[in-house]
Amino acid sequence: MDTNTSSPAGILDLIEAFRRSKTMFAAVELGIFDGRRPEGYKELERLLEACVSLGLLEREGEGFRNSAAAEKYLRSDSPDTLAGYVKYSNHVLYPMWGHLEDAVREGTPRWGQTFGLAGPLFSHFFRDEAAMKEFLAGMHGFGRLSSAAVAAAFDLSRFRKMVDLGGGTGHLAEAVKERYPAMETLVFDLPGVAAAYPGVVAGDFFVDPLPEADLYAMGRILHDWGEEKIGRLLAKVHAALPAGGGLLIAEKLMEEDRSGPVGTHMQSLNMLVCTEGRERTLGEYRALLEEAGFREVQGKRTGTLVDAVVGFK
Repeated sequence: MDTNTSSPAGILDLIEAFRRSKTMFAAVELGIFDGRRPEGYKELERLLEACVSLGLLEREGEGFRNSAAAEKYLRSDSPDTLAGYVKYSNHVLYPMWGHLEDAVREGTPRWGQTFGLAGPLFSHFFRDEAAMKEFLAGMHGFGRLSSAAVAAAFDLSRFRKMVDLGGGTGHLAEAVKERYPAMETLVFDLPGVAAAYPGVVAGDFFVDPLPEADLYAMGRILHDWGEEKIGRLLAKVHAALPAGGGLLIAEKLMEEDRSGPVGTHMQSLNMLVCTEGRERTLGEYRALLEEAGFREVQGKRTGTLVDAVVGFK
């Protein structure tokens, strides 16, 4: 999309961009890509036709079938489904983004304004079991698109055990294990996550002792927090590592001059709306890691939804 010409095309595209998103959200919510055609919806045909125009459905005689992309990413029982994140976006992010102006003005997330919620950040994400599973399913779908590339970004063969801090469903641990079969992997996450996913070790990485490892990983964790909390967490990880140990980070990287990428800026605004954090440049992550004692900090663009950073003790 080019907004640097005198043509209004780019502006017009942005004006209606939310309509396309909401059309897909509604279709996922109604189970359209799972083959459902709920009765009693007077304008269902109009929604189906709109999905055809978006390339999500195709005409099949008098009916409709999923496009290849919808079959893979929007059907709820597909192993690659993003339906969980679509539903999370529809139920949580879409209403919260309606208060973006207030988030920009006040510099705080919008959970209270949107849902009347107060208290610790992840008590909102995990406010009940259904909300927790919806959020984790969304993160799992995103993770499957990027975790293999993160695991391949650096040579990790020197390490014997990786603990993924806040690793959710274990998509990054699985990708690392697949690439390095001899490496032991473990996921460490909050008790609610551990109860829902057998094999996850329960704990709060801010409060509890970390499981022993010579490689820790944090995927989409640091962008949730401000510098003070990140500093405490990185110092704790550094202290827990043996000499020569490492930390693998998966996050979107901002360009050093902050000119892009667009998706990273949009995610940084998303962090403003729903967390205490933001997206950062490699230079900013390097400064945070070096302040905590890490050295030889490297970053790599993966070409996927998140990039990779590594530092060593």
